[in-house]
Amino acid sequence: MEFKAGLMDEKAIERALVRISHEIVEKNKGTKDIVLVGIKRRGVPLAERIQENIRKFEDAEIPVSSVDITLYRDDLEEDYETPMIKNAQIDVPIKDKKVILVDDVLYTGRTVRAALDAVTENGRPKSIQLAVLIDRGHRELPIRADYVGKNVPTSRNELIKVMLEEVDGRNAVDIFIKEGNE
Repeated sequence: MEFKAGLMDEKAIERALVRISHEIVEKNKGTKDIVLVGIKRRGVPLAERIQENIRKFEDAEIPVSSVDITLYRDDLEEDYETPMIKNAQIDVPIKDKKVILVDDVLYTGRTVRAALDAVTENGRPKSIQLAVLIDRGHRELPIRADYVGKNVPTSRNELIKVMLEEVDGRNAVDIFIKEGNE
């Protein structure tokens, strides 16, 4: 992969997450019945950061859970068709709750679709919303995010890499060109 450009630094990521946090509270008319569900791996620390932001300005405790899906994303070398659910157990009650799925990058929509299946296997929420740090387009399924940190139009030969302190040791979003596609 060849580095193309830096898209977001630590401060830009934090600003986007603070904005998303405010939008979640505003759209849901408060924090009542909200549950954040991070899609592993990077969706979990993003959900926890959103939880902390809401705690700071609303003084409310929002439960956070996770769903473990093997990510067959555009940044993996293998050419997989569909994400597979590894552990669909969500450890907080979601029946009649407003579930907000959180992920780092929205691309084809296949990971989100698998996460939707996992959520509905754990109960019937009142609603399901989607928050993503990066929306890069190229949807294969009719899925859209309710909350977006940054829209980044990309070509299919580009790769978006989100790096978070909790997983990668630093906070940044970069764009790369896949090898053989220059």
